[in-house]
Amino acid sequence: MAEYLDFFNVYIIGVIETALQLYFLERILKKKISPLFYFLFTVCAVIVCDFVPVSTITGFVVLVFLLTACGIFACHADVKSSILYAALAVEIMLLCYGIVKSLMALLRPWMLAVFYDPMGGIAVMLASEAASLALSGFCYYIVYHYFSCCSAAEMQQMFLVIIPILMIFIMSKYIDLVEFECQFEVLAEDGPSGDLFSHWQLFAMHFLGLLSLFCILFSYKKLQQNFCLSTKISLLEQEEHTLNRYVEEAKARYDRTKSFRHDIRNHIAVVKRLLQSGKLEEAVNYIEDMDYMAEEMSFPCSTNNPVVDILMENKLGIAKSMGICVDCSLLLPYPCGLKDMDICIVLSNALDNAIHACKNMTLPDPAGACSTGCPDGYIHVSGRIQGDFLMMEVENSFRGNGAVKKGTGLSNIKAVAEKYNGAMSIETREDVFILQVLFVIPQHPECISQQIN
Repeated sequence: MAEYLDFFNVYIIGVIETALQLYFLERILKKKISPLFYFLFTVCAVIVCDFVPVSTITGFVVLVFLLTACGIFACHADVKSSILYAALAVEIMLLCYGIVKSLMALLRPWMLAVFYDPMGGIAVMLASEAASLALSGFCYYIVYHYFSCCSAAEMQQMFLVIIPILMIFIMSKYIDLVEFECQFEVLAEDGPSGDLFSHWQLFAMHFLGLLSLFCILFSYKKLQQNFCLSTKISLLEQEEHTLNRYVEEAKARYDRTKSFRHDIRNHIAVVKRLLQSGKLEEAVNYIEDMDYMAEEMSFPCSTNNPVVDILMENKLGIAKSMGICVDCSLLLPYPCGLKDMDICIVLSNALDNAIHACKNMTLPDPAGACSTGCPDGYIHVSGRIQGDFLMMEVENSFRGNGAVKKGTGLSNIKAVAEKYNGAMSIETREDVFILQVLFVIPQHPECISQQIN
């Protein structure tokens, strides 16, 4: 009977434990493992751990190494993530078994009849194994729930928590060893008087170790979130500074235009006198100077919003200097409930993305590209109003596999659209990327309702 129980504990339970750890690794790394590999790996791990118990430091290292190899070769994950989650899986399993084992030892004085009965002992053993597996599975679920959404960069930085994880394990093994030696001396000299107190200490040690493990993970998660928020705030502050510069430039150009309009009658009078005096050459030169001044105060893209005009002049000017064909047919209601800053956030991020896409585009057919007149790509900005809705659209050349990664720029655009109860949508068609942003125009007493083509 004892031989069957040993076989059950070592191989059957060992296979279940290893399979649970492998399943956790598979889920958190977001990979798929074939059932055949599950079987082969679990059997191999159980055989190896039979010779090197996982409760020892050497066994811990061996099992972590096996799970890491599984993460690298079977899950095709990076080394750092595989090592981290392999160590985390083994550590959680050991701490959960330590907690259940200590609880069973604490219950033993009140359940001696059950423990010493053969069938009762088997029932207690099965209950202990089931409780350990259930507790481990619950802990794996918590880790997966809070950390499976981490990006690749965050997972790389999470490798830093491997050091405190290993420290918790080494300290727990050291305390186990010291506690065992002290318990052995007490039993040899005074009998089992200190046994119950020792198990309470072991239970507290394993429970606090597991709690410390989760505290480390949750603290890292919060720090990572704060770091990401700080980075986004810094980027938004830089963007706000740039947009404020556009606003100031628009105000300065408006002041120059106002001054030019104020002096237009004087300019006309000067030209009139020059013509009356027969000084045609001087009159032509004066008119050319006036035309140059008017050209400086005009915008290559007139959207009916001076702040947006400055932004479009800057962004589309950059695109033109790179050989990108640009076209703008955007006309905005002005003034209205949409803040200039919000419109600029949408257009600046959209145009930055469009310029970046055209810059990185490698066209496979130069002849076909030249036939369109835009060998270096194109950007088209348009918009239209339908009732209280404003739809802005930015279309540009695009080279990709159809999948678009939503970065900070698109996140900012989406946030602005949702601010006005609108929405953002993206579409890719062959070599074309289309971004559409819908706004619900707030009611404004000076809003100008017009159709935008």
